[in-house]
Amino acid sequence: MYNIISYQLADFVDIKSVKASIDSKLLYSDSSELFYETGSYRYLYIFRYGVVSFLNYEKDEISSFFKFIHPYCRNFFSETFSDELMLEPAAAENKIGHNKIEVTNADPDVLRMIMLNVSQSVTLDYYSSQTEKLLEETNYHTQLLEKKGKLAISGRKLKKFIGKTLLLKNRIAENLYIFDSPPETWENEQLDKLHNELKKNFDLQDRFRDVSEGLGIVKDNLELFKDILQYRNTIMLEWIVIILIAIEVINFFIEKLLGVTK
Repeated sequence: MYNIISYQLADFVDIKSVKASIDSKLLYSDSSELFYETGSYRYLYIFRYGVVSFLNYEKDEISSFFKFIHPYCRNFFSETFSDELMLEPAAAENKIGHNKIEVTNADPDVLRMIMLNVSQSVTLDYYSSQTEKLLEETNYHTQLLEKKGKLAISGRKLKKFIGKTLLLKNRIAENLYIFDSPPETWENEQLDKLHNELKKNFDLQDRFRDVSEGLGIVKDNLELFKDILQYRNTIMLEWIVIILIAIEVINFFIEKLLGVTK
């Protein structure tokens, strides 16, 4: 029995630099992923979006690797998200449970697919957490709007809020393979079946929809906030124009009066 555990360590990992620094046997690599065989039935999977997955590693070895990879990460988290799965590699039949998976054929392609899905699960936890924070902040401003009839947010802060939301949406679209199967499954029916069963086991599609819907709610609210601020700014400009015209009119009459008295 072996343990697979994945951690969301950071927002980003410099894959190119990490690749140049690890001497283990590299089984698969592209611009966003590195998959290594690091020993007898020991594997390491690194993702550009800040996730690292370990198969058959001890806790102290994982801690040591965290220290190694820290310089190659952007926004390394003080508290990591994690998800894990127990693996039985020589089972009589393939069987996927909530916390355990049994497989008859545990070749590197199968192990990589399992580790990929565990990693997708943990990064969904992270994105869900980020979405909940955005929803909480949005709800705060919505409640103020309901109670006081005005927004307590500046245009600059709103722009940063919109940027944060769009950045999260882009990261999700770029890094999650929830609906599209990896290319390796296209010509391997067994691997494709395993991938689909793992997605169901981790509820990846439902969790992905929850995140997408949450971000959609945030986006709709931010669009409304933006329209309100634009309307407020328009009204303010109109009042400035009216005041300037009034000043000009007053000055005109003062000049006329002064001219008459002379």
